[in-house]
Amino acid sequence: MATRRRAKPRRAVIIGGVRTPFLKAFTQYLHLDTIDLGAAAVRALLEKYPVPRAELDSIVWGGVILPGAAPNVGREIALDLKLPFSVEARTVTRACASGLQAITDAVAAIERGDSDVIIAGGSDSTSNAELKLPQEVVRTAGPVLMGGKAGPMDYLGVLAQLAPFTALIPKIPKIAERTTGEVMGEAAERMAARNHITREAQDEFAVRSHHRAAAAIASGRFDDEVISVRTPKGDAVHADGLVRAETSVEKISRLRPVFAKDGTLTAANSSPLTDGAAAVLLMEESKAKALGFTPKAAFRSWSYVGVDPADQLLMGPAIAMPKALERAGLELGGVDLVDMHEAFAAQVLSILAMLRSDAFARERLGRDKAVGEIDPERLNVHGGSVAIGHPFGATGARMVTTMANELVLGDKQHALLGICAAGGLGAAAVLERVG
Repeated sequence: MATRRRAKPRRAVIIGGVRTPFLKAFTQYLHLDTIDLGAAAVRALLEKYPVPRAELDSIVWGGVILPGAAPNVGREIALDLKLPFSVEARTVTRACASGLQAITDAVAAIERGDSDVIIAGGSDSTSNAELKLPQEVVRTAGPVLMGGKAGPMDYLGVLAQLAPFTALIPKIPKIAERTTGEVMGEAAERMAARNHITREAQDEFAVRSHHRAAAAIASGRFDDEVISVRTPKGDAVHADGLVRAETSVEKISRLRPVFAKDGTLTAANSSPLTDGAAAVLLMEESKAKALGFTPKAAFRSWSYVGVDPADQLLMGPAIAMPKALERAGLELGGVDLVDMHEAFAAQVLSILAMLRSDAFARERLGRDKAVGEIDPERLNVHGGSVAIGHPFGATGARMVTTMANELVLGDKQHALLGICAAGGLGAAAVLERVG
C-alpha cells in the first residue's frame, strides 16, 4: 500500500514594512485621520514592494480609535487606494496590541491556506478622536429623531427632558478602564509602587529610550522603514517628531508627576499621545519566491493573555512572553533581541522585575524558577514608545518592522516582542530570521 506523502506546511514570511513618521497628537497630522494615515502607509508599502495588484488577497488592519461612520478602516484603505475590489479587508482591535493582532491574524490566514499575500498593520489618530454625546442625550432624542413623524412640540419635549443643558456637553475621551474607572497612568503608578520602581530608574530608562532612538535615526537605521507623508496643507513630514536626542535625566527630573501628587510618572517617562500608521507585507513563502521577493523573517510563535485589570493592569507581557518562548521552544537567553512596548517606563521596569522573580514565576507561571534577566544591551535597542511615540493601533506593526529589519541588518536569529494593552491584556511573539 502506497504511503501518502504529507504536504509541506505553509509558512508566512515578512517581506518588509514601513511606517509614517510618528508625531505628537494635534500637530502636523491634525487633518489626517486614521484612514488617511493608514492609506499613506499602505501606498508607500506597495511602492517599496511592488506586488502585482491581482496577487493581493487581503488587508488586516488594527485600530483603537475607530471612526464611527467607517469603523472597518482596512476596507476604507483598500477603497481609497483603488485596489481591486476583490481585496477583502477587516479591522481588528485589541487595544495597544491591535497592530500585532492584525499581523498574527494575517500569518494564521496564510498558514492555513486562506490567503497568499496580505498587508497587515494598524493606525490611529488621537487628533481625530470623536467626541461622544452623553448617552442620556441619545436615549432621549433618538426615539424622536428616528421616528420620522416628529413635530415642533416633540422637539420641545426632548429639550425639556434634557434640561439643564449641561447634559448636552460632549465628554472628553480619556484612557480609563471601564471596569475600574482607573486611568492607565494611575494603574502604572500602582505598578511602580508595588514593584519598587523608583522615579530615578524610570527617568534613566526614558532617557535611554530617547538616546537610542536618536542614534538609530542618526545612523540611518530607520531609513528603510520611515516614509515621507504630505499633509493636506502641502507640508512634507520626513521624520519622527517626538524623539529628543539632547534630553537628560537632569532635565526630566524637574518635571512634576502627572497621575498622582506624590507619584513617579511624568510626561517624560510615559508614552505620548501620538498619530501614525505602520504596514507590513506578508506572503506565503513559496509565493514570495515565485514573485521575486526576499523574506526577512517569520513568526515562530505568539501568545495573547488576560489578567485582572484591578490587579496589575499592564503586567500581561510578563505572562505572554514566557508563553511565546515556550511555544517557540526557546529560553529567554536564546533570543538575540527583546523589544517591549513602552507604555510607561514604570511598566517596562515592572515587567523586567517580574521576569527575574522566582516568586512571580511560581505564583503566576507555575514555574520553579524565574524566566530570567534581560540584558539591557538586547532590550529596545533602537528605543521604544516613550521616545518614538505610540499610535495605539500602529505600535505592534512598528515593532515587527523594526525587529525584522534588525534581524537582517544585525545578523541576528531571534527577537522576542512584548506588548501590554488596556483591559488587562498582554501580547508577545517570537520572530526568527529567514535565510
